[in-house]
Amino acid sequence: MNGFFDIPSDLQSSYLGLISTHLQEALIPVLVGFLLSLPIGLLCVRVRWLYPPVLWTTTVIYAIPSLAFFVVLIDYTGLSKLTVMIPLCLYSLVVLVPSVVDGIRSVPEETNAAAQAMGIGLVRRYFQVQLPIAVPAIIAGLRVAAASSISLVSVGALIGNQGALGNLLTTALLYQRPVLALNSVVTTAVLAVLVDALLVLARRLLTPWLPPSDSKARRTALRTAAGPTAPDPSTTAGAARAGERVS
Repeated sequence: MNGFFDIPSDLQSSYLGLISTHLQEALIPVLVGFLLSLPIGLLCVRVRWLYPPVLWTTTVIYAIPSLAFFVVLIDYTGLSKLTVMIPLCLYSLVVLVPSVVDGIRSVPEETNAAAQAMGIGLVRRYFQVQLPIAVPAIIAGLRVAAASSISLVSVGALIGNQGALGNLLTTALLYQRPVLALNSVVTTAVLAVLVDALLVLARRLLTPWLPPSDSKARRTALRTAAGPTAPDPSTTAGAARAGERVS
């Protein structure tokens, strides 16, 4: 497509440079949010009354518009990447803390009791027993957090040159080049799909005991819900002929 990869010099970055910046601003906050959610999730499981206020707090933070967050942070972090990354890190907690808590709570009590009877301490049991079993729930949360973060980075273009691929949107309006907006949307969507595919691959590698794909599990569930399948006519006819020979 003519001009699709023709990036204006105003952005002071190449197409690959914008992609690299976009991934940094989107995925580093998710990684930090994931590391923070592990101890927070364990604490919420051990101290049950703590989970509702934590969940309420993260939900209230998520309700704050990202642009308002940026405006407040500019006084402290300036027009830097941190101004974009700090809100995205907090937004990731909204998804990741419930994923960690639900994943740990899904571990059977018999498994926890067996690990405790073997003398495995709390921290070791958390990392070696509970987290491996909670991988599917945690990866599901990471997929949502990563896709949301990759999309929200573009809002950073409204506070300066920190929107990475989102800067192509403002530049498209400035120079009246819709192809740049198309470039921004398509590239952002492709990045989200690629990161999601990597997380699905990671889940498969970390949980080899689970079905290879969610679609297969859904097909199995649908067949189970549909009840027993109709008998094969050829099999029925063969059984009838066998009965006649016996009689």
